[in-house]
Amino acid sequence: MSDNFTNDKPRLFPQGKVLPFILVTALFMFWGIAVNLNDVLIKQFMKSFEISRLAAGFVQTFFFFGYFALAMPAALIMRKYNYKTGLVIGLFLYATGTVLFWPAAIIGKYLFFLFALFVIASGLSFLETGANPFIATLGDPRTSEQRLNFSQSFNPLGAITGVLIGTVFIFSGIELSEAEIAVMKAAGEYDAYLQSEIMRMVKPYLVIGAVMFLWALLLIRTRFPKSADEQKDADTNGKGRFRDLFRYPHFVQGVIAQFFYVGAQVGTWSYFIQYIQDYTGEPEKVAGYFLTGSLVAFGVGRFTATFLMKYIQPQKLMGIYGIINVVLVGIGVIYPGWIGLWAVFFTSFFMSLMFPTIFALGIKELGSNTKIGGSMIIMAIVGGAALTPVMGLIADQTGSMALAMLVPLGCYVFITYYAFIGSKVRKIRGMERLNDL
Repeated sequence: MSDNFTNDKPRLFPQGKVLPFILVTALFMFWGIAVNLNDVLIKQFMKSFEISRLAAGFVQTFFFFGYFALAMPAALIMRKYNYKTGLVIGLFLYATGTVLFWPAAIIGKYLFFLFALFVIASGLSFLETGANPFIATLGDPRTSEQRLNFSQSFNPLGAITGVLIGTVFIFSGIELSEAEIAVMKAAGEYDAYLQSEIMRMVKPYLVIGAVMFLWALLLIRTRFPKSADEQKDADTNGKGRFRDLFRYPHFVQGVIAQFFYVGAQVGTWSYFIQYIQDYTGEPEKVAGYFLTGSLVAFGVGRFTATFLMKYIQPQKLMGIYGIINVVLVGIGVIYPGWIGLWAVFFTSFFMSLMFPTIFALGIKELGSNTKIGGSMIIMAIVGGAALTPVMGLIADQTGSMALAMLVPLGCYVFITYYAFIGSKVRKIRGMERLNDL
Protein backbone atom coordinates (compact mmCIF):
# COMPACT_ATOMS: atom_id res chain seq x y z
CA MET A 1 0.00 0.00 0.00
CA SER A 2 1.46 3.35 -1.05
CA ASP A 3 1.85 6.28 1.33
CA ASN A 4 0.00 8.48 -1.17
CA PHE A 5 -3.18 6.55 -0.42
CA THR A 6 -3.27 7.31 3.30
CA ASN A 7 -1.55 10.72 3.44
CA ASP A 8 -3.16 14.07 2.65
CA LYS A 9 -6.63 12.60 2.22
CA PRO A 10 -9.23 15.24 1.24
CA ARG A 11 -12.51 15.81 3.07
CA LEU A 12 -14.95 12.92 2.85
CA PHE A 13 -18.04 15.09 3.44
CA PRO A 14 -18.45 18.14 1.18
CA GLN A 15 -18.35 21.39 3.12
CA GLY A 16 -21.38 23.62 2.65
CA LYS A 17 -23.40 20.80 1.04
CA VAL A 18 -24.37 18.81 4.11
CA LEU A 19 -28.19 19.17 3.92
CA PRO A 20 -28.61 17.81 0.36
CA PHE A 21 -25.99 15.17 1.21
CA ILE A 22 -28.14 14.01 4.16
CA LEU A 23 -31.42 14.13 2.20
CA VAL A 24 -29.99 12.08 -0.67
CA THR A 25 -28.22 9.65 1.68
CA ALA A 26 -31.64 8.91 3.26
CA LEU A 27 -32.82 7.71 -0.16
CA PHE A 28 -30.38 4.80 0.07
CA MET A 29 -32.31 3.62 3.12
CA PHE A 30 -35.69 4.16 1.44
CA TRP A 31 -34.99 2.01 -1.60
CA GLY A 32 -33.47 -0.65 0.64
CA ILE A 33 -36.89 -1.02 2.27
CA ALA A 34 -38.62 -1.73 -1.05
CA VAL A 35 -35.92 -4.01 -2.46
CA ASN A 36 -35.77 -6.26 0.58
CA LEU A 37 -39.49 -6.42 1.19
CA ASN A 38 -39.43 -8.49 -2.01
CA ASP A 39 -37.64 -11.27 -0.13
CA VAL A 40 -40.68 -11.53 2.14
CA LEU A 41 -43.15 -11.09 -0.72
CA ILE A 42 -41.72 -14.10 -2.57
CA LYS A 43 -42.56 -16.37 0.35
CA GLN A 44 -45.92 -14.64 0.90
CA PHE A 45 -46.94 -14.94 -2.75
CA MET A 46 -46.04 -18.64 -2.77
CA LYS A 47 -48.51 -19.06 0.07
CA SER A 48 -51.23 -16.60 -1.01
CA PHE A 49 -51.38 -17.59 -4.68
CA GLU A 50 -50.16 -21.19 -4.31
CA ILE A 51 -47.37 -20.79 -6.86
CA SER A 52 -43.97 -22.44 -7.38
CA ARG A 53 -40.55 -21.02 -6.51
CA LEU A 54 -39.93 -20.29 -10.18
CA ALA A 55 -43.20 -18.35 -10.51
CA ALA A 56 -42.54 -16.46 -7.26
CA GLY A 57 -39.07 -15.58 -8.58
CA PHE A 58 -40.80 -13.39 -11.18
CA VAL A 59 -41.29 -10.88 -8.37
CA GLN A 60 -37.64 -10.00 -8.90
CA THR A 61 -37.93 -10.25 -12.70
CA PHE A 62 -40.67 -7.61 -12.92
CA PHE A 63 -39.06 -5.53 -10.19
CA PHE A 64 -35.59 -5.34 -11.67
CA PHE A 65 -36.89 -5.00 -15.20
CA GLY A 66 -38.31 -1.70 -13.92
CA TYR A 67 -34.74 -0.66 -13.11
CA PHE A 68 -33.56 -1.75 -16.54
CA ALA A 69 -36.36 -0.03 -18.48
CA LEU A 70 -36.25 3.33 -16.70
CA ALA A 71 -32.53 3.85 -15.95
CA MET A 72 -31.69 5.38 -19.32
CA PRO A 73 -34.79 7.66 -19.45
CA ALA A 74 -33.89 8.73 -15.91
CA ALA A 75 -30.35 9.61 -17.00
CA LEU A 76 -31.61 11.57 -20.01
CA ILE A 77 -34.02 13.56 -17.84
CA MET A 78 -31.30 14.33 -15.32
CA ARG A 79 -28.87 15.20 -18.11
CA LYS A 80 -31.39 17.72 -19.48
CA TYR A 81 -32.37 19.13 -16.09
CA ASN A 82 -30.50 18.04 -12.94
CA TYR A 83 -30.20 15.33 -10.30
CA LYS A 84 -32.85 16.92 -8.08
CA THR A 85 -35.53 16.66 -10.79
CA GLY A 86 -34.84 12.97 -11.28
CA LEU A 87 -34.88 12.22 -7.57
CA VAL A 88 -38.25 13.92 -7.08
CA ILE A 89 -39.76 12.02 -10.04
CA GLY A 90 -38.39 8.80 -8.55
CA LEU A 91 -40.02 9.41 -5.17
CA PHE A 92 -43.41 10.13 -6.76
CA LEU A 93 -43.22 6.93 -8.84
CA TYR A 94 -42.19 4.95 -5.74
CA ALA A 95 -45.20 6.31 -3.83
CA THR A 96 -47.55 5.55 -6.74
CA GLY A 97 -46.41 1.93 -6.91
CA THR A 98 -47.06 1.38 -3.20
CA VAL A 99 -50.61 2.75 -3.53
CA LEU A 100 -51.27 0.26 -6.35
CA PHE A 101 -50.93 -2.56 -3.79
CA TRP A 102 -54.42 -1.65 -2.53
CA PRO A 103 -56.38 -2.31 -5.76
CA ALA A 104 -54.07 -5.27 -6.49
CA ALA A 105 -55.09 -6.89 -3.19
CA ILE A 106 -58.78 -6.18 -3.74
CA ILE A 107 -58.67 -7.71 -7.22
CA GLY A 108 -56.52 -10.56 -5.91
CA LYS A 109 -54.42 -10.99 -9.05
CA TYR A 110 -50.72 -11.86 -8.88
CA LEU A 111 -50.03 -10.05 -12.17
CA PHE A 112 -51.42 -6.78 -10.77
CA PHE A 113 -48.98 -7.02 -7.86
CA LEU A 114 -46.14 -7.57 -10.33
CA PHE A 115 -47.19 -4.41 -12.17
CA ALA A 116 -47.22 -2.45 -8.89
CA LEU A 117 -43.71 -3.71 -8.15
CA PHE A 118 -42.62 -2.64 -11.64
CA VAL A 119 -43.85 0.91 -10.93
CA ILE A 120 -42.04 0.97 -7.58
CA ALA A 121 -38.84 -0.19 -9.25
CA SER A 122 -39.25 2.45 -11.95
CA GLY A 123 -39.11 5.04 -9.21
CA LEU A 124 -36.12 3.36 -7.59
CA SER A 125 -34.35 3.41 -10.96
CA PHE A 126 -34.59 7.21 -10.93
CA LEU A 127 -33.39 7.31 -7.32
CA GLU A 128 -30.38 5.05 -7.85
CA THR A 129 -29.44 6.56 -11.22
CA GLY A 130 -29.36 9.97 -9.55
CA ALA A 131 -28.25 9.34 -5.98
CA ASN A 132 -25.20 7.17 -6.66
CA PRO A 133 -23.34 9.52 -9.03
CA PHE A 134 -24.57 12.59 -7.10
CA ILE A 135 -22.91 11.33 -3.92
CA ALA A 136 -19.82 10.00 -5.71
CA THR A 137 -19.15 13.31 -7.46
CA LEU A 138 -20.22 15.63 -4.61
CA GLY A 139 -16.65 16.10 -3.47
CA ASP A 140 -13.06 15.15 -4.19
CA PRO A 141 -12.81 12.19 -6.62
CA ARG A 142 -10.09 10.62 -4.45
CA THR A 143 -12.71 9.86 -1.79
CA SER A 144 -15.58 8.91 -4.13
CA GLU A 145 -15.55 5.17 -3.26
CA GLN A 146 -15.37 5.86 0.48
CA ARG A 147 -18.05 8.56 0.34
CA LEU A 148 -20.40 6.36 -1.69
CA ASN A 149 -19.79 3.42 0.66
CA PHE A 150 -20.74 5.68 3.58
CA SER A 151 -24.03 6.71 1.98
CA GLN A 152 -24.66 3.13 0.86
CA SER A 153 -24.15 2.08 4.49
CA PHE A 154 -27.65 3.38 5.17
CA ASN A 155 -29.08 1.06 2.52
CA PRO A 156 -28.79 -1.97 4.87
CA LEU A 157 -30.75 -0.04 7.51
CA GLY A 158 -33.55 0.13 4.98
CA ALA A 159 -33.05 -3.51 4.08
CA ILE A 160 -33.32 -4.53 7.73
CA THR A 161 -36.38 -2.32 8.17
CA GLY A 162 -38.01 -3.82 5.09
CA VAL A 163 -37.52 -7.42 6.19
CA LEU A 164 -38.69 -6.62 9.72
CA ILE A 165 -41.81 -4.91 8.35
CA GLY A 166 -42.49 -7.96 6.24
CA THR A 167 -41.76 -10.47 8.97
CA VAL A 168 -43.85 -8.70 11.62
CA PHE A 169 -46.72 -7.22 9.59
CA ILE A 170 -46.98 -9.39 6.46
CA PHE A 171 -46.14 -12.89 7.69
CA SER A 172 -49.08 -14.18 9.69
CA GLY A 173 -47.14 -17.14 11.07
CA ILE A 174 -49.90 -19.45 9.89
CA GLU A 175 -48.47 -22.30 7.82
CA LEU A 176 -51.11 -24.88 7.04
CA SER A 177 -50.44 -28.55 6.44
CA GLU A 178 -52.10 -30.35 3.53
CA ALA A 179 -54.58 -31.92 5.94
CA GLU A 180 -55.51 -28.53 7.42
CA ILE A 181 -55.95 -27.09 3.93
CA ALA A 182 -58.29 -29.95 3.02
CA VAL A 183 -60.39 -29.30 6.11
CA MET A 184 -60.64 -25.57 5.36
CA LYS A 185 -61.59 -26.26 1.75
CA ALA A 186 -64.30 -28.64 2.86
CA ALA A 187 -65.64 -25.96 5.21
CA GLY A 188 -65.47 -23.29 2.47
CA GLU A 189 -62.98 -21.23 4.48
CA TYR A 190 -59.83 -21.62 2.44
CA ASP A 191 -60.46 -18.84 -0.11
CA ALA A 192 -61.13 -16.37 2.72
CA TYR A 193 -57.86 -17.41 4.34
CA LEU A 194 -55.92 -16.79 1.12
CA GLN A 195 -57.55 -13.38 0.69
CA SER A 196 -56.65 -12.43 4.26
CA GLU A 197 -53.02 -13.33 3.54
CA ILE A 198 -53.10 -11.11 0.45
CA MET A 199 -54.59 -8.14 2.33
CA ARG A 200 -51.80 -8.27 4.92
CA MET A 201 -49.51 -6.64 2.32
CA VAL A 202 -51.57 -3.47 1.83
CA LYS A 203 -51.13 -1.37 5.00
CA PRO A 204 -47.32 -1.55 5.19
CA TYR A 205 -47.03 -0.37 1.58
CA LEU A 206 -49.49 2.49 2.05
CA VAL A 207 -47.50 3.79 5.02
CA ILE A 208 -44.25 3.59 3.04
CA GLY A 209 -45.88 5.44 0.15
CA ALA A 210 -46.95 8.30 2.42
CA VAL A 211 -43.39 8.73 3.67
CA MET A 212 -42.04 8.81 0.10
CA PHE A 213 -44.55 11.48 -0.90
CA LEU A 214 -43.60 13.70 2.04
CA TRP A 215 -39.86 13.24 1.31
CA ALA A 216 -40.43 14.31 -2.31
CA LEU A 217 -41.99 17.55 -1.04
CA LEU A 218 -38.98 18.07 1.22
CA LEU A 219 -36.56 17.68 -1.68
CA ILE A 220 -38.57 20.15 -3.76
CA ARG A 221 -38.06 22.81 -1.08
CA THR A 222 -34.30 22.19 -0.74
CA ARG A 223 -31.67 23.96 -2.87
CA PHE A 224 -29.23 21.48 -4.44
CA PRO A 225 -25.64 22.35 -5.43
CA LYS A 226 -24.15 21.29 -8.75
CA SER A 227 -22.07 18.12 -8.45
CA ALA A 228 -18.64 17.89 -10.07
CA ASP A 229 -19.93 16.38 -13.32
CA GLU A 230 -22.82 18.88 -13.54
CA GLN A 231 -20.39 21.74 -12.98
CA LYS A 232 -18.14 20.42 -15.73
CA ASP A 233 -21.14 20.17 -18.08
CA ALA A 234 -22.02 23.78 -17.28
CA ASP A 235 -18.45 24.96 -17.86
CA THR A 236 -17.84 23.08 -21.09
CA ASN A 237 -21.43 22.70 -22.39
CA GLY A 238 -20.63 18.99 -22.68
CA LYS A 239 -23.26 16.31 -22.28
CA GLY A 240 -21.28 13.20 -23.08
CA ARG A 241 -21.74 10.66 -25.83
CA PHE A 242 -23.08 7.14 -25.36
CA ARG A 243 -20.68 5.48 -27.82
CA ASP A 244 -17.63 6.86 -25.99
CA LEU A 245 -18.42 4.68 -22.96
CA PHE A 246 -17.39 1.51 -24.77
CA ARG A 247 -13.84 2.85 -25.02
CA TYR A 248 -13.44 2.51 -21.25
CA PRO A 249 -12.70 -1.18 -20.45
CA HIS A 250 -13.02 -0.58 -16.69
CA PHE A 251 -16.53 0.81 -17.26
CA VAL A 252 -17.72 -2.01 -19.56
CA GLN A 253 -16.46 -4.67 -17.17
CA GLY A 254 -17.98 -2.69 -14.29
CA VAL A 255 -21.41 -3.02 -15.89
CA ILE A 256 -20.91 -6.79 -16.15
CA ALA A 257 -19.63 -6.99 -12.56
CA GLN A 258 -22.67 -5.08 -11.32
CA PHE A 259 -24.99 -7.43 -13.24
CA PHE A 260 -23.41 -10.41 -11.48
CA TYR A 261 -23.29 -8.71 -8.08
CA VAL A 262 -26.98 -7.80 -8.02
CA GLY A 263 -27.84 -11.28 -9.29
CA ALA A 264 -25.85 -12.79 -6.42
CA GLN A 265 -27.29 -10.48 -3.78
CA VAL A 266 -30.92 -10.67 -4.85
CA GLY A 267 -30.82 -14.39 -5.55
CA THR A 268 -29.24 -15.19 -2.18
CA TRP A 269 -31.65 -13.08 -0.16
CA SER A 270 -34.71 -14.08 -2.19
CA TYR A 271 -34.24 -17.77 -1.40
CA PHE A 272 -32.49 -17.57 1.97
CA ILE A 273 -35.78 -18.07 3.84
CA GLN A 274 -36.51 -21.11 1.68
CA TYR A 275 -32.95 -22.42 2.16
CA ILE A 276 -33.39 -22.19 5.93
CA GLN A 277 -36.75 -23.92 5.93
CA ASP A 278 -35.59 -26.68 3.56
CA TYR A 279 -32.52 -27.65 5.59
CA THR A 280 -33.38 -26.75 9.19
CA GLY A 281 -37.20 -27.02 9.27
CA GLU A 282 -37.55 -23.66 11.03
CA PRO A 283 -40.91 -21.80 10.63
CA GLU A 284 -41.25 -18.78 8.31
CA LYS A 285 -41.02 -16.16 11.06
CA VAL A 286 -37.81 -17.64 12.47
CA ALA A 287 -36.39 -17.83 8.94
CA GLY A 288 -37.42 -14.20 8.43
CA TYR A 289 -35.50 -13.17 11.54
CA PHE A 290 -32.44 -15.05 10.26
CA LEU A 291 -32.70 -13.03 7.04
CA THR A 292 -32.98 -9.87 9.13
CA GLY A 293 -29.82 -10.88 11.01
CA SER A 294 -28.01 -11.41 7.72
CA LEU A 295 -28.98 -7.89 6.67
CA VAL A 296 -27.62 -6.57 9.97
CA ALA A 297 -24.33 -8.23 9.03
CA PHE A 298 -24.63 -6.51 5.64
CA GLY A 299 -25.01 -3.11 7.35
CA VAL A 300 -22.09 -3.72 9.69
CA GLY A 301 -20.05 -4.75 6.66
CA ARG A 302 -20.79 -1.44 4.88
CA PHE A 303 -19.65 0.70 7.82
CA THR A 304 -16.63 -1.56 8.37
CA ALA A 305 -15.64 -1.29 4.70
CA THR A 306 -15.94 2.50 4.82
CA PHE A 307 -13.48 2.51 7.72
CA LEU A 308 -11.08 -0.01 6.17
CA MET A 309 -10.91 2.01 2.94
CA LYS A 310 -8.89 4.58 4.86
CA TYR A 311 -6.06 2.04 4.85
CA ILE A 312 -6.78 -0.43 2.03
CA GLN A 313 -7.48 0.47 -1.58
CA PRO A 314 -11.17 -0.19 -2.32
CA GLN A 315 -10.56 -2.55 -5.24
CA LYS A 316 -8.13 -4.68 -3.21
CA LEU A 317 -10.55 -4.90 -0.30
CA MET A 318 -13.34 -5.94 -2.67
CA GLY A 319 -11.11 -8.62 -4.18
CA ILE A 320 -10.35 -10.08 -0.76
CA TYR A 321 -14.04 -10.06 0.15
CA GLY A 322 -14.86 -11.72 -3.19
CA ILE A 323 -12.53 -14.63 -2.45
CA ILE A 324 -14.05 -15.08 1.00
CA ASN A 325 -17.57 -15.19 -0.45
CA VAL A 326 -16.60 -17.80 -3.04
CA VAL A 327 -15.49 -20.00 -0.13
CA LEU A 328 -18.58 -19.28 2.01
CA VAL A 329 -21.08 -19.98 -0.76
CA GLY A 330 -19.14 -23.15 -1.59
CA ILE A 331 -19.69 -24.30 1.99
CA GLY A 332 -23.40 -23.49 1.63
CA VAL A 333 -23.56 -25.73 -1.44
CA ILE A 334 -21.57 -28.66 -0.03
CA TYR A 335 -22.85 -28.60 3.57
CA PRO A 336 -26.56 -27.60 3.49
CA GLY A 337 -27.96 -27.39 7.00
CA TRP A 338 -26.86 -25.31 9.95
CA ILE A 339 -23.25 -25.07 8.75
CA GLY A 340 -24.37 -23.96 5.30
CA LEU A 341 -26.94 -21.60 6.81
CA TRP A 342 -24.30 -19.69 8.75
CA ALA A 343 -21.94 -19.65 5.77
CA VAL A 344 -24.61 -18.10 3.53
CA PHE A 345 -25.60 -15.81 6.41
CA PHE A 346 -22.14 -14.23 6.54
CA THR A 347 -21.85 -13.70 2.79
CA SER A 348 -23.95 -10.58 3.41
CA PHE A 349 -21.12 -9.03 5.43
CA PHE A 350 -18.60 -9.54 2.65
CA MET A 351 -20.89 -8.59 -0.26
CA SER A 352 -21.75 -5.31 1.45
CA LEU A 353 -19.09 -3.13 -0.15
CA MET A 354 -19.53 -4.50 -3.68
CA PHE A 355 -22.34 -2.41 -5.18
CA PRO A 356 -21.01 1.06 -4.27
CA THR A 357 -17.41 0.09 -4.96
CA ILE A 358 -18.20 -1.35 -8.39
CA PHE A 359 -20.29 1.73 -9.16
CA ALA A 360 -17.60 4.22 -8.10
CA LEU A 361 -14.84 2.30 -9.90
CA GLY A 362 -16.97 1.96 -13.03
CA ILE A 363 -17.73 5.69 -13.44
CA LYS A 364 -14.21 6.84 -12.60
CA GLU A 365 -12.79 9.32 -15.13
CA LEU A 366 -15.87 9.20 -17.36
CA GLY A 367 -16.12 13.00 -17.30
CA SER A 368 -19.17 14.26 -19.19
CA ASN A 369 -20.29 10.66 -19.68
CA THR A 370 -20.86 10.14 -15.94
CA LYS A 371 -24.68 10.41 -15.94
CA ILE A 372 -25.15 8.07 -18.90
CA GLY A 373 -22.47 5.70 -17.61
CA GLY A 374 -24.09 5.65 -14.18
CA SER A 375 -27.44 4.83 -15.73
CA MET A 376 -25.94 1.86 -17.57
CA ILE A 377 -24.49 0.51 -14.34
CA ILE A 378 -27.94 0.91 -12.76
CA MET A 379 -29.43 -0.93 -15.76
CA ALA A 380 -27.11 -3.80 -14.84
CA ILE A 381 -29.32 -4.27 -11.78
CA VAL A 382 -31.40 -6.36 -14.17
CA GLY A 383 -29.05 -9.14 -13.04
CA GLY A 384 -31.46 -9.59 -10.13
CA ALA A 385 -34.27 -10.16 -12.61
CA ALA A 386 -32.29 -12.59 -14.74
CA LEU A 387 -30.52 -14.75 -12.19
CA THR A 388 -33.17 -15.11 -9.46
CA PRO A 389 -35.53 -17.16 -11.68
CA VAL A 390 -32.52 -19.22 -12.78
CA MET A 391 -31.94 -20.12 -9.13
CA GLY A 392 -35.64 -20.93 -8.74
CA LEU A 393 -35.55 -23.14 -11.84
CA ILE A 394 -32.48 -25.04 -10.58
CA ALA A 395 -34.16 -25.54 -7.19
CA ASP A 396 -37.39 -26.77 -8.80
CA GLN A 397 -35.64 -29.11 -11.25
CA THR A 398 -33.12 -30.60 -8.79
CA GLY A 399 -35.10 -30.29 -5.57
CA SER A 400 -32.03 -28.66 -4.03
CA MET A 401 -31.88 -25.05 -2.90
CA ALA A 402 -28.22 -25.66 -2.10
CA LEU A 403 -27.33 -26.41 -5.73
CA ALA A 404 -29.08 -23.18 -6.75
CA MET A 405 -26.43 -21.34 -4.72
CA LEU A 406 -23.91 -22.22 -7.43
CA VAL A 407 -25.29 -19.21 -9.31
CA PRO A 408 -24.09 -16.57 -6.79
CA LEU A 409 -20.83 -18.51 -6.38
CA GLY A 410 -20.06 -18.00 -10.08
CA CYS A 411 -20.99 -14.32 -9.74
CA TYR A 412 -18.43 -13.78 -6.99
CA VAL A 413 -15.71 -15.33 -9.14
CA PHE A 414 -16.18 -12.63 -11.79
CA ILE A 415 -16.41 -9.84 -9.18
CA THR A 416 -13.09 -10.98 -7.73
CA TYR A 417 -11.54 -10.80 -11.22
CA TYR A 418 -12.95 -7.30 -11.71
CA ALA A 419 -11.58 -6.11 -8.38
CA PHE A 420 -8.01 -7.21 -9.07
CA ILE A 421 -7.80 -6.79 -12.84
CA GLY A 422 -10.84 -5.41 -14.68
CA SER A 423 -11.29 -2.24 -12.61
CA LYS A 424 -7.93 -0.73 -13.56
CA VAL A 425 -8.41 2.53 -15.47
CA ARG A 426 -6.51 2.42 -18.74
CA LYS A 427 -5.44 5.64 -20.36
CA ILE A 428 -6.80 5.70 -23.91
CA ARG A 429 -5.43 8.15 -26.44
CA GLY A 430 -7.93 10.82 -27.40
CA MET A 431 -10.33 10.33 -24.48
CA GLU A 432 -9.12 13.50 -22.72
CA ARG A 433 -10.23 15.46 -25.77
CA LEU A 434 -13.52 13.57 -26.11
CA ASN A 435 -14.48 14.28 -22.50
CA ASP A 436 -14.31 18.00 -23.16
CA LEU A 437 -16.45 18.01 -26.32
